[in-house]
Amino acid sequence: MDFSSFFIPKSPPLVGLDISSTAVKLLELGKNGDRYRVESYTVEPLPPNSVIEKNISDVEAVGEAIRRAVKRSGTRCKHAAAAVAGSAVITKVIAMPANLSEDEMEQQIMLEADQYIPYPLEEVNLDFEVLGPSENDPERVDVLLAASRSENVDVRIAAIELGGLKPRIIDVEAYAMENAFALIASQLPDQGVGMTIAIVDVGSTMTTLNVIHDLKTTYTREQVFGGKQLTEEIQRRYGLSYEEAGMAKRQGGLPDNYVPEVLEPFKEAMTQQVSRSLQFFFSSSAYNSVDYIVLAGGSSMIDGIDEMIANKLGVPTIISNPFTQMTIASRVKAQSLTNDAPSLMIGCGLAMRNFD
Repeated sequence: MDFSSFFIPKSPPLVGLDISSTAVKLLELGKNGDRYRVESYTVEPLPPNSVIEKNISDVEAVGEAIRRAVKRSGTRCKHAAAAVAGSAVITKVIAMPANLSEDEMEQQIMLEADQYIPYPLEEVNLDFEVLGPSENDPERVDVLLAASRSENVDVRIAAIELGGLKPRIIDVEAYAMENAFALIASQLPDQGVGMTIAIVDVGSTMTTLNVIHDLKTTYTREQVFGGKQLTEEIQRRYGLSYEEAGMAKRQGGLPDNYVPEVLEPFKEAMTQQVSRSLQFFFSSSAYNSVDYIVLAGGSSMIDGIDEMIANKLGVPTIISNPFTQMTIASRVKAQSLTNDAPSLMIGCGLAMRNFD
């Protein structure tokens, strides 16, 4: 019997923390054999304007929400993985000699980084990952370089620490999404291999398109559009406060004209937004079609939106649920988890970092 593995210190477990413009979403995954298990999760609302278009503007408010989320979820984890938005990150694939050690590679990247990054190096956080051999030159490897301005990373670290957790990983939202997509790929023909999939994440204020080809992210773009527009229209039309409008949007009870006069136009606008995002992608890449659209984010829960997009764009469309193959701990409310599933993709991708 080999006891050596008993002496390898396991890195402490972590939670995924997705800090969006309206809420902090906390998710903890465990593993039972080769199946994931949802150990705890919660969605904790944020005060208005504490995060504006994915930038934290009120660190204290976000820290407090993280503290409440930890308490409400009942997690025992002390470490967290969070992410910065794609718009805050510069990524570049560079080719480097294959025979360099990791330290040598790091030194060389630091020497050459100012060629690739338009900010002074002392103002950025840098990381890199070896992707594999370069296609054109077996002597070299492709290296993915990711850089974000330190302030984007620092405010997240500060909020996590205020929330009583230790930040262990700061990822990029697009890569967290790619991570979680691996769980959805199993629901697609051929497990998504060789396919081009558009993941459209419609949040409260931002819509993010991630295109994944052959299970790898090839394109990401953010646009200002989201469910907040629907909430504001309900507020304006029915004379409600913003909070009341948000509740009514989720729970119903609005007048009969709500569906034809407010909801349907919003669904049309969302369909147009998806179409426009894809047109941007086609015009800036070698692709002119996608095989599937996967909807994520809170607005993807609107009744019939998947059918409308599929019909108007002629592309099969599904709503994301990364938890379909997972077991669920007894303290997790299964119905709530199903309702929140599409908006937990990034949190799920971050929580999966526990098992790297």
